[in-house]
Amino acid sequence: MIAPDAAVLAARRAEMVALFDTAPIKHHFGMVLTYDEQGSAVFDLPYNPALDHALKGTHGGALATLLDNAGWFTVAPYFDTWIATVEFSVRLHQPVARTHLTARGELVRLGRRLSVARMEVRTPDGALVATGAGTFTVTSAVRI
Repeated sequence: MIAPDAAVLAARRAEMVALFDTAPIKHHFGMVLTYDEQGSAVFDLPYNPALDHALKGTHGGALATLLDNAGWFTVAPYFDTWIATVEFSVRLHQPVARTHLTARGELVRLGRRLSVARMEVRTPDGALVATGAGTFTVTSAVRI
């Protein structure tokens, strides 16, 4: 697989940010998507009490959503068509409560049909809260 040139990737990343800004889940969670200088998707999640479980910690499902998004949005700009998550793993390392969280994706393998990313979630002081890995497949659905 030959990756698109830097200008195409930058334009596609900007499209991804604009698209995510229209997603209802962005507004429900309060997440913000950016890309770092390496091209990794970065999701910032300010503390949101609506994402707490009954014991007042951040629910693991919210962490899983951050991980999946970080992987998907890291891989997606490399393709002309949409991609879909085939599978992803979640490893919760420690409980977390009442704090801002940041998820980051990292491209591991870029393939013609399947691509792989690894992802992590950290607190502002750098504590590793969760890690994951995801496999994403290219679809025939044309990007709008």
